[in-house]
Amino acid sequence: MIEDNLRRLKQQISDIAAGSGRRPEDVVLVCVTKEASLGQIKQVIALGVSDIGENRAQDAAEKYTALGRIARWHFIGHLQTNKVKKVIEIFDLIHSVDSFHLAEAISKEAARINKIQDILIQINASGEQSKFGVDPHETIALLRKIISLNNIRVLGFMTIAPLTGDSESIRYCFRKLKELSEELKVFLPSAKDEGRKMILSMGMSNDYQIAIEEGATMVRIGSAIFK
Repeated sequence: MIEDNLRRLKQQISDIAAGSGRRPEDVVLVCVTKEASLGQIKQVIALGVSDIGENRAQDAAEKYTALGRIARWHFIGHLQTNKVKKVIEIFDLIHSVDSFHLAEAISKEAARINKIQDILIQINASGEQSKFGVDPHETIALLRKIISLNNIRVLGFMTIAPLTGDSESIRYCFRKLKELSEELKVFLPSAKDEGRKMILSMGMSNDYQIAIEEGATMVRIGSAIFK
């Protein structure tokens, strides 16, 4: 089942990317493994998955102890400052930084272990009060402050679309992040690195097709693979 789901998903990502005028390799699949067993994670890695995503620090720590660096680790859940130390030690990319207070804590812990921590800034592009993320109008000010921190590298932006059957509301959210990212990328030191492209992490199992059409470079998918 997992092998068939993954093959089908990769083909869909490839087809949608091509239909949007992009190469399939321009879209990174982050396999969300929060509900997956160790055996299932090993299976998807063996099938070619190179990026795995976890929502909870404690669960990730247990899996990391068992699996080690078999893939690139992505933290995609809401991050509290009291979990930063554990997260810094495990994850290659943190998708959900939405305040200077959190960024400051990350930079401090990263400095402690002599690490430059890659992050994405989470933007509440949908404007929903129930969603985490910085207000789009406050993003430039936050970004300017975060890039002053020594042990953080901002690689791009993340958003979560509304959980709705209204595809136009979902599309509006993703398009808004894409448009905003074009304004923000001039502030990203990482955008000046040779060959490095800005990351737009948007799209999950129920809306990744729309996300890719609107410019996602990274999609976070779990249930479409494991269920």
